[in-house]
Amino acid sequence: MTVLTNRQATAPAPAEDAPRPSGRSIGMIVKAYIALTKPRIIELLLITTLPVMFLAAGGLPPLWTSVAVMVFGTLSAGSANALNCYVDRDIDQKMRRTRRRPLARHQVSPRGALIFGIVLGILSTLGLWLSTNVLAAALNTGAILFYVLVYSMILKRRTAQNIVWGGIAGCMPVLIGWAGITDRLDWAPLVLFGVVFFWTPPHTWTLAMRYKEDYAAAEVPMLPVVATERRVILESIAYTWATVLCSLALWPVAGTTLFYPVVAAVLGVMCLWEVHRLLARLNAGKTGVALRPMRFFHWSNAYLALLFLAVAIDPLLS
Repeated sequence: MTVLTNRQATAPAPAEDAPRPSGRSIGMIVKAYIALTKPRIIELLLITTLPVMFLAAGGLPPLWTSVAVMVFGTLSAGSANALNCYVDRDIDQKMRRTRRRPLARHQVSPRGALIFGIVLGILSTLGLWLSTNVLAAALNTGAILFYVLVYSMILKRRTAQNIVWGGIAGCMPVLIGWAGITDRLDWAPLVLFGVVFFWTPPHTWTLAMRYKEDYAAAEVPMLPVVATERRVILESIAYTWATVLCSLALWPVAGTTLFYPVVAAVLGVMCLWEVHRLLARLNAGKTGVALRPMRFFHWSNAYLALLFLAVAIDPLLS
């Protein structure tokens, strides 16, 4: 147990943006700023970006363009996530899942996080503009603004449909990757946009089922907080069916080989099996953690990664 001296106990609390004398090394500070960008989420976004460039190029995309889109796409996602941490710094302290984030632990000042996020956003947009084209840069800016202003500041704390419409920002890397190669949009990237759009709600809701108490404590109206488990699962099933059907639509739209639809169908069946098992467990009388919602959450991660891997491989086979 830590014992405060009288001087420590009576000292005024530091201002929100005041530097905290922690004696941390440069490495620890850098690590804290990197954590603001949520690297695991960035990985997921990049998984949907590179394969689309293979599809847009009809094979191997230009190396420089691919590297530029991936690098500046990383900065873009990092910008959106850092700004999200800035907006959510109050509720992050209330949730077990997020209370170890840098702002919640006062490892980074709010002002520092805000400046960091804005700088990353500017660099990502300028980088895409100079290395690819105006369309990719504009889509990039739109994605950041939508995630921060529409999702983080408006939808997240006001409606149970927050992740449905807020998830649009997570679909944008698909369009950015395609635009970076072709300087235009087409039906194929819009279909894949739809895949990510329909995939996002059940993926997020099953995570929220596991951390329902966290969201309730933070007064965030995620669907599992405000609806019954049956409704959450039934809506997750509906969105998963929409995801699978949308994924199969890429075959005729993009004119893929048979490799892609076969892989998409197999992955789809497995994903549908897993989400229907949630309903089976509910019908068997299980509830809460016993429903094992994280099984579907982890499987949905694998589903999206493997599906987009098939998107990248297919053009190499034609």
